[in-house]
Order: sequence, then C-alpha cells, then structure tokens
Amino acid sequence: MKLIVGLGNPGAEYADTRHNVGFDVLDRLARRWAPGEVARSKFHGAVIDGRIDSERVMLLKPLTFMNRSGTAVAEATRFYKVDPAEDVLVIVDDVALPCGTIRIRAGGSAGGHNGLADIEMRLGTSQYTRLRIGIDPPGRVPQKDYVLGRFRPEQRDMIEPALEDAVHASETWAKSGTTEAMNRFNRKPDPVTERDDT
Repeated sequence: MKLIVGLGNPGAEYADTRHNVGFDVLDRLARRWAPGEVARSKFHGAVIDGRIDSERVMLLKPLTFMNRSGTAVAEATRFYKVDPAEDVLVIVDDVALPCGTIRIRAGGSAGGHNGLADIEMRLGTSQYTRLRIGIDPPGRVPQKDYVLGRFRPEQRDMIEPALEDAVHASETWAKSGTTEAMNRFNRKPDPVTERDDT
C-alpha cells in the first residue's frame, strides 16, 4: 500500500492559498483515482482510499494545521505498517522554488518548512519522498503572510499546470517508484529574480 499526503490548512479561509497546494493536488488525485468516494475522518485527517492499477493508495489530508502535520502521518504510517522510505509521499509547497516548478526527492531536510519538520520529528526519519511545488520566494512580504495569501493572476497561470504535473508525478511514484518519478518530472528551474510583492 502507498500513502500519499497533501499538506495544507483546514478551513475555507485557507482554500486556494499558496500553503495549500498539497491539499489541491490531493483533491485532484481523489477525483482521478477514487471518483465519488467521500472522505472519512481518520488519523486526525481526511482519508480517501483509492487504487491505481493493482496498487492500493491511501490519500491523506492532515487536519491538524500545517505545523502539526506529523501527527496524522505518523498515525497512518504506523497503523498500516508502511515503510516511510518506500511507501510515503508528501506533497508540499516550497518558497525556494520558482512558481510552477515541481521537484521530487527521496529524502532530505525540512528546508525550513514547519509541516515537513513536524513529520520528520514524529516519524523519527527524514527518509520519505517529498514532492515540492514551487510558489516563488516571498520577496519583501513576510513569509507567513505570503504563504497564507492567494496566488496572483500570473502565478495562477503557472501553478495550474504544475498541479497537474504533480498529479501525474504522484501516479508515476505509486506505480514505478521515486527514481522513475524524479527522472520524468524533475526539470531544471528557471532563475528566480527577487521582486517586490504587494
């Protein structure tokens, strides 16, 4: 079984914000892999069971707010006895990547992301695959305000195809593993220039 986790914050006020791209990808995956299924409340999150080919896939949205995402991930991982290094994919926003870029890695540091840091602490390992979706650096806007804000129109034009790429990358990961997903979807990002954001 594979566990795919999308990070975000629950509640209408956070819908479509930069910090919630993980939730956005999970919604698209649910429509693709488990059409008509209703999410269940489990593991301090919302859960949908799906299937891709012969592989069972559980989609999980932690509902504990971003900074405590690890609670749900650790509970689900231990309940299903899955190996984080092989069977867990976490989808998350990243201010260090240009908007519209996706990047898959088999492990690594939290990179200052509080959701990833909490997952690592509660799992006791950083060895799990993460799919990062670039949302641009915040520029002069305080980072907290930036990630909780909504995409500007020109960013929305770039993020939409990235969300679809993330859906296909997740599918590749579930079927063929991290290396194949990296080879197919990791592309060299365009340079990001610092700018004023209002």
